[in-house]
Amino acid sequence: MTSPRDDDRFDWQAAEADLTDPNGPDGPDAEVVDLDAVRSRRQAPVPPDDNGGSDMDDDPPEGGPVLVDSVEAQRAPRFSLAGFRDAQRVPIVPGWLRSRSEFAGNLAWAGGFGLHALAYHGLRAPKYTAKLAWRAPVGVGRVLRGYGRWLFDLEGEPVRQAVVRAAIDKPEEARTYQGLSRQRDRRVRWRGLTAIPAVLALFTLAGVLLAAPGVVQLAALAVAVAVFGVVGAPVDKPLLDTAVVRTAAAPLTSAEVFHALAALNIKGINDAIRRGDNGKRWFTAPITRENGTGWRAEVELPRGVTASTVVDKREELAAALTRPLGCVWPEVNAEVHPGMLTLFVADKDLSRAKQNPWPLLKSGTVNLFKPFAFGTDPRGRVVTLTLMFASMIIGSIPRMGKTFALRLALLGACLDPRAWILAFDLKGTGDLSPLEPVAHRYRAGDDEEDIEYGIAAMREIRTEMRRRTKVIRELPPDLCPENKVTDDLASKKSLGLHPIVIGIDECQVWFEHPKYGDEFEEICTDLIKRGPATGITLIPATQRPDDKSLPTGISANAVLRFCLKVMGYRENDMVLGQSMFKSGIRATMFAKRDKGIGYLAGEGDDPVITRTFEIDGPTAKAVVGRARVLRERAGNITGHAAGQTVSTDAVRRDTILEDVLAVMGDEDPKLWSTVIVERLAVLRPDVYAGFTADQLREALKPHGVKTGQVWGTDPDTNEAANRKGITRAHVADALTKRDRDNGSPGRK
Repeated sequence: MTSPRDDDRFDWQAAEADLTDPNGPDGPDAEVVDLDAVRSRRQAPVPPDDNGGSDMDDDPPEGGPVLVDSVEAQRAPRFSLAGFRDAQRVPIVPGWLRSRSEFAGNLAWAGGFGLHALAYHGLRAPKYTAKLAWRAPVGVGRVLRGYGRWLFDLEGEPVRQAVVRAAIDKPEEARTYQGLSRQRDRRVRWRGLTAIPAVLALFTLAGVLLAAPGVVQLAALAVAVAVFGVVGAPVDKPLLDTAVVRTAAAPLTSAEVFHALAALNIKGINDAIRRGDNGKRWFTAPITRENGTGWRAEVELPRGVTASTVVDKREELAAALTRPLGCVWPEVNAEVHPGMLTLFVADKDLSRAKQNPWPLLKSGTVNLFKPFAFGTDPRGRVVTLTLMFASMIIGSIPRMGKTFALRLALLGACLDPRAWILAFDLKGTGDLSPLEPVAHRYRAGDDEEDIEYGIAAMREIRTEMRRRTKVIRELPPDLCPENKVTDDLASKKSLGLHPIVIGIDECQVWFEHPKYGDEFEEICTDLIKRGPATGITLIPATQRPDDKSLPTGISANAVLRFCLKVMGYRENDMVLGQSMFKSGIRATMFAKRDKGIGYLAGEGDDPVITRTFEIDGPTAKAVVGRARVLRERAGNITGHAAGQTVSTDAVRRDTILEDVLAVMGDEDPKLWSTVIVERLAVLRPDVYAGFTADQLREALKPHGVKTGQVWGTDPDTNEAANRKGITRAHVADALTKRDRDNGSPGRK
């Protein structure tokens, strides 16, 4: 039912005249009501009474109930330019055309597919020729039969015979037969006349071919055999074999998604369905086909239902959709709101689907200041990684592809001829051994000498970082406007600001070491905080993501994060970042079969499900061999790759207490740390050359000796002051305790 206001044909003036006319239908007592005035009185604020209170407890006005929502608030937003400025524009050109790497990958795939089909059918060309020759006589017979039926109008013969049989009981059908006979005679006469030129043309063509060269005759024979062979082919036996076997996947429909969500037994969804919600309004956009790999659905869940709840039930959702688990990938679209679900259903299981090869496998170089290919997402799009200006952590349970992901990142780094690669395989199985020919520092194992090698190398890198900060600080603003290493600065050999990438597999071995764990933690924390600005990238990887394996100072400051399958929310947030699990980014949803698949966070605005490119050991050695050639041309074979070793003499902690006591003497109960390291360098130049006050502090820390403010005199200026230093009595007590714990004096 419509009101008069809804109909432009309603005569308001006539209605008002009827109301004001004493003789009108409403009688002499009728009056005109000003609706706008009544509404304004209802919505006007109520003034307080004299006692400072209000009359909210009074009865509502006689005009009717008070409106809670104003009329303006209930109106739909009008057309405005501001609204369209905020609207998201759909790209004119598809994403795979705008991405050079993705377009090149698709083009390469199409070219490879064409070459495969060409080679497949080319090899079977003799078989196809024999088939055509065998079927050609059948084709000739079909053509002759067809032409004969057309020439003599045999198509109409069943109709004429039916009329003849009908004329037995119905004599009037005889006239119909006569008409059909005359029509047939006219057709045969006309078609016979047209057959004469066709026969003449056929004989003429035969004569020309008989007089033509042999090549032309063979070509004509081949064409005739091909044509008649195709015509004579059986319906159920095609000529060509199948070069590619394709498995068709069932399309995804909104009804299927709705019923699958209803089967998850989520309270908010169940309540909405009981209220009569059929799910038609849940889909904010049509389900689309993406990149030829699957279907994407945007689902706005009922109010109060979070998309993370559906993500937690990924296995049940896959069962409800009757799809393999590796095909169903629900995600939270947090850009809209927590209840917006993005569901991608792939044609093939992501863990088993054939993945395109790594684009850098056989050719190409890497600029670490720019992204390089790291993996693919469930839609088949390339996912990139940029290692400069960011540190990265990798975590998962064992046997999920953590080490392969670390090795892939280091393989990309080694293809930048400027970069130093430091690879530490603390698992000791040699998974990072392919990188040895290009590594500036390399070690495999967790024996004591391996740990000493690692601490010496990390001290070396921390010293290098401090040198770099000084170089950057002294550069003019026009060369270094942002006070950090840039692509151009890294290419200047004179500055020594080349990229440095450090990969540590099973990093918990370092951080949990009883002697050097604290120093490892301090150095790595310093590198992960200050290193990126100086061109140093740290990549620790662990299969035990907890507070000990990934100290808070490291896990909280990493920018890039790659988390494969983990078992709980603590491990999830330890790798991916605080509150990621609550936000719906949950690596716990991955199955054990999802090897090499995880969430990559920090590279883009949102974490992306990524399947890393799988490169085995022999293939990695081939990539490193190519990287070695590039480095030889660039003159950047250094450290371990050049046959150099790291001295671990300065790492020894067994004589540090004795050496400190020796340089302090009885006459110096307290000394500044700077004075002590100078005296140590004189005492043992081969061990303490370049030894710093910070290194002294870390060396004494495991023995319980702490630095503090001590009063001393500068030997150069004779000025007295309070500075960081050590008390000799504390060192003596620590030495006594160490010898007592070991049962004998001297070295451990």
